[in-house]
Amino acid sequence: MFKKFIKKTSRTAKNLIYGFFWYTKDFFAYRRLLGKAGIESKPTLFPQLFDKDPTSHTFDKHYVYMDRWAFKHLLEVRPREHVDVGSSIRFLSMASAITKLKFVDIRPVKLDFDNFECIEGSILKMPFADDSVESLSCLHVAEHIGLGRYGDPLDPLGTKKACAELARVLKPGGVLYFALPVGREMVYFNAHRVHNPKTILEYFKDLRLVHFSAVNDQGHFFETARLEDFQNTNYACGMFEFTKN
Repeated sequence: MFKKFIKKTSRTAKNLIYGFFWYTKDFFAYRRLLGKAGIESKPTLFPQLFDKDPTSHTFDKHYVYMDRWAFKHLLEVRPREHVDVGSSIRFLSMASAITKLKFVDIRPVKLDFDNFECIEGSILKMPFADDSVESLSCLHVAEHIGLGRYGDPLDPLGTKKACAELARVLKPGGVLYFALPVGREMVYFNAHRVHNPKTILEYFKDLRLVHFSAVNDQGHFFETARLEDFQNTNYACGMFEFTKN
């Protein structure tokens, strides 16, 4: 992972030099075109130096597939109310369009969405009673808990404790949509952890796995996947649909 960071940094530096070269060239060429067109206004400098690189048109495959996966489930079920803990703003914007959404995070956000309520709180101590939440999601969040990255206290058992708290508040018959990196067990301090998918089943031992989807190391999405196929990946994304009996 550190080698990957060095490689990315080196590529960024090279693209910065190349970007400065073509930006300067294009700027003066555009100024000449303005003169030929008889346009007197002058452009304001606002350099975007990386977008000509063919590799710049990328997206985080974990989040794109994961957010769609969770939203598709909500669209099918149409819960009266949904609680999300710490997931992406993109998912919140979609979910709040179809249901009343309560969002819990240690870093509260203010969004002018209909059906949206932000509740300041921790995934380690959620402001809900036992067995009270019928529809719940936590997407690409639990792997960070306890590493201090977002101001949370350091705790080697952070992910396990987060899972226990999600299971506590889930209502019998309710549904939890849960996602995080899966593969060989690793801690990348202070970014995230990678968990064996079967470890997640142990963390949610009081819940029943309904369905498992995943994105593999190559960025391909599998609507139906086997946990066994994702135990030795490097940085896959596991998407778990759980219910409480």
